[in-house]
Amino acid sequence: MQGRGNSKFQETWTRLKKNKVAFASLFILLILFLIAVFADLIAPYSYSEQNLTNILQKPSSEHWFGTDQYGRDIFSRVIYGSRISLSVGFVAVGVALLAGGILGAIAGFYGGRVDNVIMRCMDILLSIPSVLLALAIVAAFGTSIINLMIATGISTVPSYARLIRAEILSIKDQEYIEAARAVGTNDFIIITKHIIPNCLAPILVQATFGVATAILTVAGLSFVGLGLQPPIPEWGSMLSDVRAYIRGYAYMMVPPAVAIAITVFCLNSLGDGLRDALDPKLRN
Repeated sequence: MQGRGNSKFQETWTRLKKNKVAFASLFILLILFLIAVFADLIAPYSYSEQNLTNILQKPSSEHWFGTDQYGRDIFSRVIYGSRISLSVGFVAVGVALLAGGILGAIAGFYGGRVDNVIMRCMDILLSIPSVLLALAIVAAFGTSIINLMIATGISTVPSYARLIRAEILSIKDQEYIEAARAVGTNDFIIITKHIIPNCLAPILVQATFGVATAILTVAGLSFVGLGLQPPIPEWGSMLSDVRAYIRGYAYMMVPPAVAIAITVFCLNSLGDGLRDALDPKLRN
C-alpha cells in the first residue's frame, strides 16, 4: 500500500516536472517562502524604521526599491510583506478547507435532510459575494490579522463544501466503501481513511487556486483600509499608502504590485500544473 502511494507520488511529480511553467512557478514559490521565513535576515532595514531625511528617495544602491513618504525602505517592507500575505493566504485557505471539508463530508456521506440543511446554508453564503462577506466580517469584528484570516476563510467555505460533497457523492457507493461497511468499520474511519484520501487531488488543486484568491482578497481589503493597519507591511496596504504619490513617485507602487502579481500568477500556474498531473484523463 505504501509502495503504491509512493509510486503514485513519483508519477505525479514526474508529470509535474514536465510542465515547465508549473515547475518554474513551484521554484519561485519556494523562494518566496524562504524569503518570508528568513525576512529578518534578508531585509536590510526594519519594516517600521523611519528616516525623515530620506523620504521619497528613488531606487538606489542604498535603497533598492527607494523609500516611501516616511523614509522607510520599500525593499525591506516588501520582504516583510511576503510573510504577512503568504501566511494570511494559507491560513485562510486552511480555515476554509477545514470548515468546508467537515460540512461537505457530512452532507455528502449522510445525504437526506442533513444534506439539504447544510447545502441550503452554503447556498445562502454563496449568494453573498465573497469579498463583500469578508469585508462585512472584518468591519464587524475589527481589523486584526486573526479576523482577516477568519473573514477570508469563511467567505470561501461554500466552494470547498460543495467540492468535497460532490467528490464524496461520486465515490461513497464504490465497492471498497461497501466492503468497509460490511466488516463493521464506523463512519468516521470510512470518511477519514477511505473517502477523503481519494478526494485529495481536486481538493489540492482547489486549495492552490484558493491561496491566490485569498491573497488578492486580503490585498483588496487592505487597499480599502480594512486590512492590517500601519506600520505592519502588507502588499495591499502598501499600495493603499502610496496612492496619493502615484503621479510623481510611481516607483513606490511597482514593488508591492509586482509581488502580488508574481505570487498569484505562480499559484495559478502551479494549480494548473497539479490539475494536469493529477487528472488521469490528461495522462499521456
